[in-house]
Amino acid sequence: MIWILLLILVVLVLLEMPIALALPASALAYLFIADTVPPMLVVQRVASGLESYVLLAIPLFILAGNLFNSAGIAARIFDFAVTLVGHIRGSLGHVNIVASVIFSGMSGVAQADAAGLGAVEVREMKRHGFSAEFSAAITAVSSIIGPIIPPSGIMIIYAVLADVSVPDLFLAGIVPGVVMSIVLMGVVYWLAKTGRIDAPVLPRQKPKDIGVAFWRALPALLAPVLLIGGILTGYTTPTQLGALTAIYAIILGFATKDLTMAGLWQAIRETISTCGVLVFIIAAATPFSAILAIEGVPGDLARILLSISDNPLVLLLIVNIALLIFGCVMDTTAILLVAVPVLVPVLTSMGIDPVHFGLVMVINLLIGTLTPPFGILLFVMTEVAKVEYRALLRQVAPFYIPLFGFLILITYWPSLSLTLPDLVFGR
Repeated sequence: MIWILLLILVVLVLLEMPIALALPASALAYLFIADTVPPMLVVQRVASGLESYVLLAIPLFILAGNLFNSAGIAARIFDFAVTLVGHIRGSLGHVNIVASVIFSGMSGVAQADAAGLGAVEVREMKRHGFSAEFSAAITAVSSIIGPIIPPSGIMIIYAVLADVSVPDLFLAGIVPGVVMSIVLMGVVYWLAKTGRIDAPVLPRQKPKDIGVAFWRALPALLAPVLLIGGILTGYTTPTQLGALTAIYAIILGFATKDLTMAGLWQAIRETISTCGVLVFIIAAATPFSAILAIEGVPGDLARILLSISDNPLVLLLIVNIALLIFGCVMDTTAILLVAVPVLVPVLTSMGIDPVHFGLVMVINLLIGTLTPPFGILLFVMTEVAKVEYRALLRQVAPFYIPLFGFLILITYWPSLSLTLPDLVFGR
């Protein structure tokens, strides 16, 4: 009977019903048709699905990222990145990526990075002679680095659903995030060297200019240090770190006189808007996931996968393909809420580390934010850069193969993500 639930969901999605409405609607329809579970389950699960202290960290980190944007910190980070890598072939394409790596320690949400820091990046790249389409494309691609390097809203949701340590996940993302940035910079260098993009190179900066840019960006650079230090020492929880980062952003903004009361209010409004959508989706997906668990879908899926192969490497390949497909048509949070309770028990029973799989899943879903037809980052950048969707997609295309290659690397080289948390926490 469970196929009825999935069929209803697919039909509603194809009818372009918002996923936050399609999930509870399909769950309710199934409950009335199957008549095996009380409909009151939906109401109960909606409430219980939001009862997690760790989830409080998400709005706090989003608020911190919005505050840094309002305080002009994004521009300072970009200027510092220019002094570091602006002279390399590919120029502001590399700057875009390095700035995203630095800014990743403040927000943890790809859409926030694309809309906030991305506006600065696109404006500066266009001013220096880059096409609007490529500027938007590299901004969209580099934005997915944010949720890999801590903090990360998507990792917090995964940690709650999979019952794993948030600090473990945060540390596991640092090395893969750096590796991804190097891969993306390699693609930009190749595009510039082969003449596929027009990338004017900036003059090499003098040590004095680098020092000045570093000093202006130093308060912002201290935020990731505060975050990583809190994780490594274990003195603060992720939620407390989120609160401290937000408070630090407010103090810094008012101290530099770049943050006004109007800017503070705007940051709060943007945070409420973003979190409202996120919380609604989490609440909507919870009863759907509960039905899957009650109907024994994880066990059925385990038997199906084992009938195909009992090799964990083969199963990871199958799961990767499935997640990439779903990522093209569904919201990232919705996929997490539906898939994690089903997949994690199956894969952990076969010896796959849930922290490692968390990184694999996060990277999968972030690639999905760049792939049509859903590709939320593509839609964000069409608005930020005022470019056509198809033109943007053509510029993003060269990055797909390297991103898939990076996903394979993370999938089949667990040590790349697990070594750091193993060393720090002695897992």
